[in-house]
Amino acid sequence: MRPADLDLLRAPGVATVSPDGSTAVVAVTRLDLDADEYRSQLWAVPTDASAPARPLTHGHRDTAPVFSPDGRWLAFLGAESGGTPQLHLLPTGGGEARRLTDHPLGAGAPVWAPDSTRLAYTARVPEPGRYGTADDVDADAEAPRLITTLHYRSDDVGFTTDRRRHVFVLDLPGADDDVVPVPEPVQVTSGDHDDSDVAWHPAGTELVFVSARHARADRDLVTDLFACRPDGSHLRRVTESRAACSAPTYDPDDPQGRTIYLAAQVDLGPDGVDFVARNTTLCRVDAAGGHPQPLLDPEWHDLGADFGRVVVADGDAFVAVQKQGAVELLRVPLAGGEPEPLVDGPFTTRGIGVGGGVVVGTVAHDRSAGELLAITPGRRRLLTAFGSRLQATGRLHAMREKTATAPDGYPVHGWITTPSGPGPHPVLLTVHGGPYSQYGWSLLDETQVYVEAGYAVLQCNPRGSSGYGQEHGRVVKEHLGELDAEDVVAFLDEALQEPDLDDTRVGIMGGSYGGYMTTLLLGRTQRFAAGISERAFNDPVSFVGSSDIGYFFADQYVGTDPERIAVQSALAGAHRITTPTLVIHSEEDWRCPLEQGTRLYVELKRRGVHTELLLFPGEGHELSRSGRPRHRLARLEHVLRWWGRWLPTPGNSTAAALPAGSEPEPTAS
Repeated sequence: MRPADLDLLRAPGVATVSPDGSTAVVAVTRLDLDADEYRSQLWAVPTDASAPARPLTHGHRDTAPVFSPDGRWLAFLGAESGGTPQLHLLPTGGGEARRLTDHPLGAGAPVWAPDSTRLAYTARVPEPGRYGTADDVDADAEAPRLITTLHYRSDDVGFTTDRRRHVFVLDLPGADDDVVPVPEPVQVTSGDHDDSDVAWHPAGTELVFVSARHARADRDLVTDLFACRPDGSHLRRVTESRAACSAPTYDPDDPQGRTIYLAAQVDLGPDGVDFVARNTTLCRVDAAGGHPQPLLDPEWHDLGADFGRVVVADGDAFVAVQKQGAVELLRVPLAGGEPEPLVDGPFTTRGIGVGGGVVVGTVAHDRSAGELLAITPGRRRLLTAFGSRLQATGRLHAMREKTATAPDGYPVHGWITTPSGPGPHPVLLTVHGGPYSQYGWSLLDETQVYVEAGYAVLQCNPRGSSGYGQEHGRVVKEHLGELDAEDVVAFLDEALQEPDLDDTRVGIMGGSYGGYMTTLLLGRTQRFAAGISERAFNDPVSFVGSSDIGYFFADQYVGTDPERIAVQSALAGAHRITTPTLVIHSEEDWRCPLEQGTRLYVELKRRGVHTELLLFPGEGHELSRSGRPRHRLARLEHVLRWWGRWLPTPGNSTAAALPAGSEPEPTAS
């Protein structure tokens, strides 16, 4: 893969399956480098593989499709270029899509009522006069914000206390007649809190949603389930616990709605903030009220922070669970019994849809960002080939598993991806973020770009990572940079024993926690030819007050003892760094704020270390995954330029195009 191959990436989302099980519809997103924006359309896919996938819509950015229970309608989110997502309705029997909403900050994903005549969703409600709601008043001229809470902003969102997310219900009488106007949506919830993850009672008489309305909601991470009638009346709290609840759903086959299934971190400790390596697992709770009860072992079954969705159908729950670099699709019998893996092995499940007895998984692997797989009893069918254009370039490379041994005998699981042709190849050791996340069996664009440029890429999941049980993750609590650092170095040392890897030419790079590990190791050893520290968590002291999560994250991961904080701080050892280091940061990163990078850069620059600071305007923490397409392209080009200077390879054509020390013009990419 080359940097410009970003426009060949096709990433399918979560499929919705028609009630009769015959058709899946999925949004497929791509980068448009020329227009510098993302595009996505809905694709219809027969689940029996009788015909290839075909485009169903041609909007600018269509996402989040969902079939109505009667199969007559497809609701989805549609956004025009530069616009916000709004609810749209498409008749499945043919016809044009119709726009239903006009929220100033956009609408959330639609959820059908059982009678197929109403939609529930969430949307942010701006305070009057803010976010474009007042004519001729731009953001810089708005009134000052008075902040009285700890949690008042979020990376990739911005300030939240003046645009709370609430639940809405939209009636659809006459939705099949373009002449009949759609009624105004009804705001169901209100108040100084955020509401999310709305779902319908099977009888359509009640809504359940997630919110934090308890006394310590501003200081802990606890979220509860609440229920109310579709008009907002009879509000009640369903759960009262120390859990972080999300993704509630009822069993659609139980008309009385006696049980709610959900994803939850079941115990966040007495203060409600002990989140380190707490797995999010499948639970259930009595709809009348109670505590979430795990249906899977919380020690081992982790639905993950980025895919905590629960699907219930035909007496089973379907979830995706992290496992040693894979994400398995599990069928969990609700009446009891062992969970059954429907997708396991070297794959990553990114979405689950169920309808008419057919399970459709969105499944990625190391050479595809995702394909649809239909699963019926005794049979599996691959339905799509969204990754074929990128695969046809011949510029994708297979990952190879490896397990190394740490100094204390602990196994360190990871992967090696090597270029074509004979070695020995220069090596890039990359470290993932988190730390409670995992590398694994999925197409990672930057890994493929580096390998195609001639570098062998090493990736591992040291202690602190997810997918290997909570104990594996919690060992780094208040001990960052200890066993996890030993694991990373042990994996590197053992991999370098392979003859096609050049142990004299090694670089290190990582983002977020991976940036922390990069900075930390560069301060401890001179063995690396160069390093790239990106969007790093460098100093836990300033992080407390500058990060959107700093008020709980730093205390939980590094503790509160000043001496222990200093031991774990990457910036505390930066005065020892002499290795050439590129610092990359986004100007609007509120997760690992800009000062975490600029302080490292200034420390190195003042001492004469060869360093550069690469800043991306308008970007947040997620630049490498969801930033502007041209910024993602420019980032890869700069990374290759840096490695081309300090670890040159014949395959690094970007380094040849950008001589050492040169800087591309900001708009050239």
